[in-house]
Amino acid sequence: MQISFESLETPALTKAHLADLLFEQIGLNKRESKDMVDAFFDLVVDSLIARDDVKISGFGNFQIRTKAARPGRNPRTGELIPIDARRVATFHASHKLKALIQGDAVDDEGVETVGR
Repeated sequence: MQISFESLETPALTKAHLADLLFEQIGLNKRESKDMVDAFFDLVVDSLIARDDVKISGFGNFQIRTKAARPGRNPRTGELIPIDARRVATFHASHKLKALIQGDAVDDEGVETVGR
């Protein structure tokens, strides 16, 4: 299935745009489209909150990383300020996505076929 993004007016792909694309190109009604997009992102967020990795084949991995407390500095005053430990979400693109961004050809298993 091929989804076209030509109808985007802005350079950002938003949840509303995703719902519109599902409505226009898949045939779901607008309410179902919005609910499906919201449910997908709720599932990703809930998984990350539960500290589970989210792996989307051919796209990449979302993970939670714990950053240790460290000293910081106020750039305006130079004053030292402690930065508390915190958890952050990270994203690592798949090899297939990286190759597509670089313009390389990729086979179905995500292996680059250029230069073979």
